[in-house]
Amino acid sequence: MTGLAPQLEDIDRQLADARRRAHDVAARVGPERWGTRPAPEEWSVAECLIHLNLTSRAFLPLIRDATFGGRAQNLLGDGPYRRDVVGWVLCWIMEPPARFRIKTTAPFVPGGVESPARILEMFDGLQDALRACVREVHGLDLGRLRLASPFNARLKYNLYSCLRLIPAHQRQHLVQAENVVDSLRAVGGGG
Repeated sequence: MTGLAPQLEDIDRQLADARRRAHDVAARVGPERWGTRPAPEEWSVAECLIHLNLTSRAFLPLIRDATFGGRAQNLLGDGPYRRDVVGWVLCWIMEPPARFRIKTTAPFVPGGVESPARILEMFDGLQDALRACVREVHGLDLGRLRLASPFNARLKYNLYSCLRLIPAHQRQHLVQAENVVDSLRAVGGGG
């Protein structure tokens, strides 16, 4: 993607890669095992992707509000960008391999399973929206724009941290989904 600061280009690339991985894992698990949990307390591939959709839906308005506020206040900058301490710690925790198991709050727990086509369509649309946000923040001082986590409003971090957290969180759950496929294949012998 041309015209973006290198750090934003990297985030855009990570979001595009997450989209590719989501489709790959869906193809590997197949529709017959899409909603199958490897164990009662573990999520299925479908639930991992639904969780990511719920998360993206929660982040998008926060990112858009911060972007609008930055433009309104004329908080301009073109990098290099830096994560704040909270963002750095959260990225460290989330980046695979996951260092801590954190219980997901109720609004982000998948409620039901829809077809692979429907969930992937939503995932793709949300990835497109996130990538559009990355383009929209170009030229803003991402270190001065702050937002509260949709998971816990007491956690606040800068917009650059947020944009780094999203693909790290996606990688965490895509690895989880890939591990589900491997577990199901080991138990069931094949795909």
